[in-house]
Amino acid sequence: MAVDSIRRGAEPLIRARGISRRWGLCAGVFLAGSLLVGFGVGPVGIGAQGIVESALSHVPYLHVTSPLTAVQESILWQLRAPRVVLAGIVGGMLALSGSAYQGVFRNPLADPYLLGVAAGAGLGATLAIAYGHVHGSGQLVPIAAFVGGSIAVACAFALGRSVGTARAAGALVLAGVTVAAFMTALQTFVQQQRTDTLREVYSWLLGGFSTAGWSQVVLVLPYVLLSSIVIVLHRRVLDVLSLGDEEATSLGVDVARTRLLLVIAATAGTAAAVSVSGLIGFVGIIVPHTIRLLVSTSYRAVVPLSLVVGAGFLVLTDVLARTILSPAELPIGVVTAFFGAPFFALVLRSSKTSQ
Repeated sequence: MAVDSIRRGAEPLIRARGISRRWGLCAGVFLAGSLLVGFGVGPVGIGAQGIVESALSHVPYLHVTSPLTAVQESILWQLRAPRVVLAGIVGGMLALSGSAYQGVFRNPLADPYLLGVAAGAGLGATLAIAYGHVHGSGQLVPIAAFVGGSIAVACAFALGRSVGTARAAGALVLAGVTVAAFMTALQTFVQQQRTDTLREVYSWLLGGFSTAGWSQVVLVLPYVLLSSIVIVLHRRVLDVLSLGDEEATSLGVDVARTRLLLVIAATAGTAAAVSVSGLIGFVGIIVPHTIRLLVSTSYRAVVPLSLVVGAGFLVLTDVLARTILSPAELPIGVVTAFFGAPFFALVLRSSKTSQ
């Protein structure tokens, strides 16, 4: 009888509708508009029509002539396009991972760095910058950041699982805090040993896409694609997990295995994203919660919309970062923190009043 009542109670949630056509269209228009702004805004302005015609001119068999000059073509496709595309990939992945973590841990304040990815990536990048000053060391930083973030989460997972599966979610969070504190201490120690690299380290930690290139897009894209596919395919399972571990188990979900799979997918995608962008905070909180407020609380809507809206959000944020103090460039992490800190306070206050 208890199981039947749980199933009946969960039925509306499981059958919850996904994205309506209206919101799907709005998200698509928002992303397209963000990309046009990202491509067009800069010291050399390029109009939307010129961007579209230039893009079509690169499509075989269309025979469209680009109206842009050779200099504008170089600026658009060699400088701005990789930066905008990389910002979109990173923003979409961070927002998607944030929604996945919030569903897995049933915590509206969870973010992509919950299990120590940021601290591990920061330590890896710091080690590469401090001790990797050889030819090609610039390519070493994203690899070291990815490895560091992955090791941090692996340590957190091993520590959290050592207390047993019954309290796995809470134990994982505490283990992540522990591992993050330890790796942050190691990073501080390295920085004190190599003070000559502090400027470069802090520049990476604050995040940015000033050195973005197509090689970085190619490097990060496979990880982000695979992680995104796994999370999006499990969006309905996240709705079931929100009922609690016991209820989800009674509905046929292998909670431990599903949690492990989603955490690995979100972590791998996040580690890959921050390895090429630095530590950009609050994207994984701002975007999913905005979608919950405007669209739906069901993960069938939150997950895919987070991917699309997160991409557009970070592209626009990057435009602000590179234009607000032009010709100087503001670290993008500062811009996201400027918007994210008040938003986080509102979420915290609303979660308290709803209890």
